[in-house]
Amino acid sequence: MMKKTVVINVVGLSRRVIGEHTPFIKSFLEKGQSAVIKPVLPAVTCSVQSTYLTGKWPSEHGIVGNGWYVKDQCEVKFWQQSNKLVESKKIWDSLKEKDSNFTCVNHFWWYNMYSNADYSVTPRPNYLADGRKIPDCYSQPADLRDKLQNQLGTFPLFHFWGPKTTIKSSQWIADGAIKTDQLYNPTLSLIYLPHLDYNLQRHGLDFSKIATDLKEIDGVVEQLISYYQKQDCNIILLSEYGITNVNHPIHLNRILRKHGYLEIREERGLELLDAGASRAFAVADHQIAHIYLNDITVKDKIISILKNTDGIENVFTDEDLKTVNIDHHRCGDIVVVADKNAWFTYYFWLDDNKAPDYARMVDIHKKPGYDPVEMHTDPKDKFLIPKIIWKLLKKKLGFRTIMDIIPIDATLIKGSHGRIPESVDDYPVFISNNSSIELDKQLLATNIYDILQEHVIREG
Repeated sequence: MMKKTVVINVVGLSRRVIGEHTPFIKSFLEKGQSAVIKPVLPAVTCSVQSTYLTGKWPSEHGIVGNGWYVKDQCEVKFWQQSNKLVESKKIWDSLKEKDSNFTCVNHFWWYNMYSNADYSVTPRPNYLADGRKIPDCYSQPADLRDKLQNQLGTFPLFHFWGPKTTIKSSQWIADGAIKTDQLYNPTLSLIYLPHLDYNLQRHGLDFSKIATDLKEIDGVVEQLISYYQKQDCNIILLSEYGITNVNHPIHLNRILRKHGYLEIREERGLELLDAGASRAFAVADHQIAHIYLNDITVKDKIISILKNTDGIENVFTDEDLKTVNIDHHRCGDIVVVADKNAWFTYYFWLDDNKAPDYARMVDIHKKPGYDPVEMHTDPKDKFLIPKIIWKLLKKKLGFRTIMDIIPIDATLIKGSHGRIPESVDDYPVFISNNSSIELDKQLLATNIYDILQEHVIREG
């Protein structure tokens, strides 16, 4: 007989932010048992979640970041959704083999689509022919999407990412998880709550600015745990990484461009990165970046440039990549990790007037790297609100227009993640209400897979 278990992934939760602004989470921690998790490298969403759900390192499951350079297509692709990209057995596969009655719901954890989890829900907007992006989600079974949106309203996509991010998206996910549980009563529920990811990147660990966010997520967590406690569940609260303060953006592609390794195409007076034609280019992902080489003869020169770049802590290549468990054919030829106060941008243009149109938009799929500045609007634009209203009106009238309201100013970002922090207070956390399962004070990210299975298989 398996034990009903729920795993609530509160992004950005660390011991440093658990305290007076999170009274319920603090109480849950004190009543249960807890550990810190030494982050996987890179400590970014897709890599960490895949490690937790497979028990394997990125070198084995292949998720070397939130995105990477797809070499046979000569394109950088971020935030892909097919579960087939994860090259290792998932936790639900193993548990199904142990008990054919086991069922699992994946509620917004990444690589959600086309897996053999029994039930799943994930963001999936509609892209219309007239250029509009309509909020929506994807589910398995397909009618689960309709059941949830009929009861809860349309999934609030624009509150999930972008300058309008609020607690509404995490609240919808929590409400949807409860509705899904009532419909199907799965053995294992995986729930993703992204709310802290937003303002902790915008403002860093400035508690005068993030206190409200901490209180809001504390309330959502209380709602979920209170619901599942009534069912006598094993309840796990964990996170993927802690977010730390940064003040030094590093523009790797601009550095490579100035040394003559980057190729640019100009179209309509704007510049685009030509990855396939570049001798070398960087795929930036928070505090880690993959450097891909189309000309291997420049490798030593580029390593020298990177080692002499202010803000870079580590330069990994060859055998080093095996040591940090990231060597995989999707990985860059060189991987760099930022210093504690630095992070990497994808910026490749030298003149903002020639920046591509997507630079000033929320466009996670076109940008050849991660862009946290998408959570901001231009603070210098005095006419921002009228501009947004006018653009929305044009869209409703059927006119094509672009929502170019995102600034090109990396200094706006005050928090980041991806590297292994100096202090364990900034490590991700693991908290369980099951006192019968022994935890070491510090866990490896690969340990989580077995510990989750133990919660499901073993009675509390």
